Amino acid sequence: MSFDTKQFKRLERAGYDRLGPRYLAAAGARSELAAALLAAARLEPGQRLLDLASGPGLLARDAGAVVGPNGLVIASDISEGQLACCPDLPRVAADGEALPFAATCFDRVLCGLGLMFFPDEQAALREIRRVLAPHGRLALSVWGAADDVPLVECALACMRRLLPPPRVARPSIFRCGEAGELNRRLAGADFCDIDIRPHRFTVGFADATAYWQGFLDLAGGAAESLARLPAEKQQALAAAVAAELAPYAVSGGYRLTSTVLLATAGPV
Repeated sequence: MSFDTKQFKRLERAGYDRLGPRYLAAAGARSELAAALLAAARLEPGQRLLDLASGPGLLARDAGAVVGPNGLVIASDISEGQLACCPDLPRVAADGEALPFAATCFDRVLCGLGLMFFPDEQAALREIRRVLAPHGRLALSVWGAADDVPLVECALACMRRLLPPPRVARPSIFRCGEAGELNRRLAGADFCDIDIRPHRFTVGFADATAYWQGFLDLAGGAAESLARLPAEKQQALAAAVAAELAPYAVSGGYRLTSTVLLATAGPV
């Protein structure tokens, strides 16, 4: 299947626009990840910061509290619907592979669980490097290897078994999930002083329905496609997900521990 970049981006934008406030509510379950990424970024008062793939601006808002009134935080995302959830923040709807900002204008760029969604992540990394000041730093997080991310892989495994291949091919969200591979991609975009560390976190769900709805509320273009399935196929998927979650059952629901990679780097 050939990859249609434009169609993929249209589908992603439509999916995240459609999710809107539902994504905002579901993303709150990952607040621990946001805190870990902010700690890795080593923000300081007065810095100018870009939060790329910002979604509803949760990370950008937390960063703003650190850089303070003398700093600047801009939330940027391909989805105007997501950015509408943070009307109090400076925000710019933009394609991360072609940023509308001047060169060397940011002290920090954050990208929380976003890089692996760019069809051409090298183009996105080159744009990040372009807008970073010479002393600047990139801080990002990506999903680890698929086997280490049951939070996402439980749902994706069921989709692969029960559904035909998607009409619009999707790049693997785990393609940056090995530290060596992520290092190679960062170095290939002229980043240096690269530091990559695994970070494990746990999310709990009261039942399988809550897990599946949480996945759908964060799934962007995939959610857009799933919403168009016949009701019986959606029910079959939900049942398969419940079975897939069995190894993670605990008293009172399910607990899934997953791994992300936290990386920081500076421009060469």
